[in-house]
Amino acid sequence: MMKMKAAVLHRSGAERPYTVSRPLAIEEVDLDPPGPGEALVRICSAGLCHSDLSAINGDRPRSTPMVLGHEAAGFVEEIGSGVDDLKRGDHVVLNFIPSCGHCIPCAEGRPALCEPGAAANSAGTLLSGSRRLHQNGADIYHHLGCSAFAEYATVSRRSLVKIDPELSFEEAALFGCAVLTGVGAVLNTARITAGSTVAVVGLGGVGLCSILGASLAGASQIAAVDLLESKLALARTIGATDAFQASDPDCIQQIRSATNGGVDFAFELAGSVRAMDLACKITRRGGTTVTAGLPPVADSFPVPQGSLVVEERTIKGSYFGSCVPVRDLPRYIALYRQGRLPVNKLVSGSLTLEEINLGFDRLQEGRAVRQIILLHND
Repeated sequence: MMKMKAAVLHRSGAERPYTVSRPLAIEEVDLDPPGPGEALVRICSAGLCHSDLSAINGDRPRSTPMVLGHEAAGFVEEIGSGVDDLKRGDHVVLNFIPSCGHCIPCAEGRPALCEPGAAANSAGTLLSGSRRLHQNGADIYHHLGCSAFAEYATVSRRSLVKIDPELSFEEAALFGCAVLTGVGAVLNTARITAGSTVAVVGLGGVGLCSILGASLAGASQIAAVDLLESKLALARTIGATDAFQASDPDCIQQIRSATNGGVDFAFELAGSVRAMDLACKITRRGGTTVTAGLPPVADSFPVPQGSLVVEERTIKGSYFGSCVPVRDLPRYIALYRQGRLPVNKLVSGSLTLEEINLGFDRLQEGRAVRQIILLHND
């Protein structure tokens, strides 16, 4: 067992600003060595994501106390028994849905829907059902099998993808969630074709990655939709051909007019019912609306059933970009290094672990896209 610093969430729903209420406490915790099928990773960088924020603000409550953080990169320090395809020093990106490889979704090539992985994430454990984090003799819950806002993490081997060591850890962290989810929603879930018209509603890290994905896939028109002008401006620099202010009462009509009656594919990535409603209304007859945003758990979206039939509409969910991490992550990294997927443009800056509450204030207020916590860099 080793001692380390970690950002611990003791309860959800803290008042803002978080720099005052400090929902994430930087504390010393105990970490077990890796068990069978596990590895100890030295965390070098971790991104701040809305999925972490939803646990902090209570939109999607988690069991506490919990060490948050699921978008991260680092290198292997130690491996447990049964792990024969990793070694100490390997560079890895953490994958927040560990896949067992044996359940029906995994057998179908859909590891993002792994049933044991989902059960372990809901329970706040590793894939084995174990908890490797402790404090004062009591267990601490794992966040999505990663708990990466910490100096080290013991994780399932199934939560790791080995990467090219030439990629910096700061860049690599983005690929663990934002890139796989956003680009994957476009390429894997929607499977858009060259020349398609696309709209992206909600320009957080995932939404902006979807714009990058649509541009990569050859979309002829990409409409960016958000409440913040700063994000609309950023979207234009990475491939958006049009930008629309979501708060404008004429927004829907403006988009429909600009896209000849609506887009072929609309992506809802804000995680709100209002955004989903907008996305559906700007999708043309016969088009596809994809949602990868996670709203508060009690929210529901009414679908006019008749329009699904007479307009042959498709509404699809996309979780983790419908990705196969061991296949997609190396591909996306290669595209990035070729300059075809410039995800580095989404980095808003770096922070220390002690500045993490400030980072989540910025994320909540929309003043940042992707902030990276830098830990070990030696």
